[in-house]
Amino acid sequence: MKTIFDITQSVKDGSVTAREVVLESLRRIKELNPQINAFVETWSEEALQRADEIDARRNRGEKLGPLAGVPVGIKDNILYKGHKATCCSKMLANYVAPYSASVVEKLLAADAVIVGRTNMDEFAMGSSNQTSVYGPVHNPVDFDRVPGGSSGGSAAAVAAGMVPLALGTDTGGSVRQPAAFCGVVGIKPGYGRISRYGVVAFSSSADQVGVLTNDVSSAALALEVLCGRDENDSTSLEDAVPPFTDKIHQDIKGLKVGMPKGFLDDLGEEVKEKILSAAQTLQNLGAEIVEVDVPHAKYSAPCYYIITSAEASSNLARFDGLRYGYNNPSATDLNASYELNRAPFGEEVKKRIIIGATALKAENYKECYLQAAKVRELIKQDFAKAFEQVDVILTPTSPTTAFRLGEHKDNPLAVYLADLYTCQGNIGGLAGISVPCGEDKLGLPIGLQFYGPILQEEKILNVAYQFEKAL
Repeated sequence: MKTIFDITQSVKDGSVTAREVVLESLRRIKELNPQINAFVETWSEEALQRADEIDARRNRGEKLGPLAGVPVGIKDNILYKGHKATCCSKMLANYVAPYSASVVEKLLAADAVIVGRTNMDEFAMGSSNQTSVYGPVHNPVDFDRVPGGSSGGSAAAVAAGMVPLALGTDTGGSVRQPAAFCGVVGIKPGYGRISRYGVVAFSSSADQVGVLTNDVSSAALALEVLCGRDENDSTSLEDAVPPFTDKIHQDIKGLKVGMPKGFLDDLGEEVKEKILSAAQTLQNLGAEIVEVDVPHAKYSAPCYYIITSAEASSNLARFDGLRYGYNNPSATDLNASYELNRAPFGEEVKKRIIIGATALKAENYKECYLQAAKVRELIKQDFAKAFEQVDVILTPTSPTTAFRLGEHKDNPLAVYLADLYTCQGNIGGLAGISVPCGEDKLGLPIGLQFYGPILQEEKILNVAYQFEKAL
């Protein structure tokens, strides 16, 4: 699959038609998806009709959008009017979106072609894409391994060349971690940069739409299209969106790259070696490596799981069979109705609802939720102080490479810790990007992460692009 820039240029100059591009995408999905399970549904006829409309407009001499003819997959928790959006859960098995998410509207306005919805962990809760009602996603690099989660379907679709661009959501690393596991680029902009309107909520204070692509320049272009103020989302930011694609070409001589103390201590030797090698590459490009201290970051994972589970228990309360979700007609009273109607939730979702409800109980609120909220502020302050010293911060994306399907079935903590380095970005509201930085001895991709302050995504895109080019 070509890059986004190659596709749009070819479609605009007429050297290839949008129909041909979409047909190739659909062909690869048909060929590879039975093994990978990245897509849960495709909309072939509609996608081809839209491609024909784009070709007709080009033939009439009309100006096409920045994503002209680009096939896109959207995660199954992003609404697209008239299409199913099930969050890969039995709870929403037959839910059809009554309106489109703002990000979908922006994709369509940019002349992208949405070809289908991608697999995900149920209600975006998971780090391995094994909790989906449609079955697990298989990593295209090694079918016996997980692709990461919860946006594993989107990452796998891009890595397998099914689409050059896919949307995911990132609540604790759910775009960046699967990007690392699958060997692609994944970026989560700062909180509020992209509207969440029309995205099914998991944890409202941490959720963020992100993009997965094969290269950094494509990610920059996608962000230009998706970022910006949305009157339908009160948390979206009003700040102007810079021309990210222009900003990535600056050299990084003199750029200060922070490496937090202790962040490499618990890594496997192969991951650690690649991260240190990446730091050396940046130095060779003229960047300065500076040690920084973010002492409370080590509490990010427990802080993240308490806060997000609490918000999830609140957000998922609406799925009671009366307002939304599955309805069991055999219930004879209200208690039975709640019990039967919420039965379709999977084990992981139920677990987080219980954790969240427990943290919010009156007798636990101060000890759990309030303490986690205080730690969150300390983490934000730590990163703010670090960014007074450096321009970006370098970390591993994940402490390990992709693990085998079912490997941690009896050890959920091991799965949770796959988000150890990424959940800090959501707790702190930072912008974060994962780029491939090599492979281990088994050929499994290793991801490198850059963090930047909110509203300065151009910095992490720039350093990521220069690093990518150097490799």
